[in-house]
Amino acid sequence: MSEQKPLLSLKEISKTFITNDGPVDALGSVSFTVFPGEFVSIVGPSGCGKTTVLKIIASLIEQSTGEMLFDGDQFDPKKDLGFVFQKSLLLDWRKVIDNVLLPAEILKLDIKSLRNKAMELLELVGLKGFENRYPYELSGGMQQRVSIARALIHNPKLLLMDEPFGALDAITREKMNSELLRIWRESKKTVIFITHEISEAVFLSDRVIVLSARPSRMVNSLNINLKRPRSHDMKILQDFSKYELEIYKSLDIS
Repeated sequence: MSEQKPLLSLKEISKTFITNDGPVDALGSVSFTVFPGEFVSIVGPSGCGKTTVLKIIASLIEQSTGEMLFDGDQFDPKKDLGFVFQKSLLLDWRKVIDNVLLPAEILKLDIKSLRNKAMELLELVGLKGFENRYPYELSGGMQQRVSIARALIHNPKLLLMDEPFGALDAITREKMNSELLRIWRESKKTVIFITHEISEAVFLSDRVIVLSARPSRMVNSLNINLKRPRSHDMKILQDFSKYELEIYKSLDIS
């Protein structure tokens, strides 16, 4: 990975919010790089600024200090990023296929030419045959699959995922983790994934970035050298537990 050109570089990014009670330092100084095709997870205590990092990358908010470079230069988040939120945020009055095509409409792309791609993405996420359903007819896990397809419709270079499975039950979450790895492998996208679950981060990732409590700084960047494809029975392996323990120690909660 180190010989490749980074897809994204954050250099000493900080964020201070101005509130009625005075300034609040959400991020102290965070620096890391992401390489093409990597699956990178970010973990840290609640309120440490994990989502703030994603919002800065997506240009939803602006950093207070520091520099962000995308593929060696500034980037257009509308075209180059896909975002999967904690909730699916599907439009209830639109069919599944039309929800998937929504970013293409916003970007004023050719909807007719992308309709076949939308169908292919629905097949990729395991929802072939559900294109004419409405969101209320789908389970929570199925709705998040739609949101993943929607995030991929405009062929972004980088997929940002903000605790997308946090609201799901444990069994569905485990299944979605496996499905996400399949989708990632087949789509060949670069992913930054936010999670509170250390086991989830180890299972999914090539690399786990650990943030400290607020104001955040990066306290570890851990390469996960477990073979792929991953399976859930790997979680009983000693190597898997060693990675978990190192992350716990980085967070001072071991």
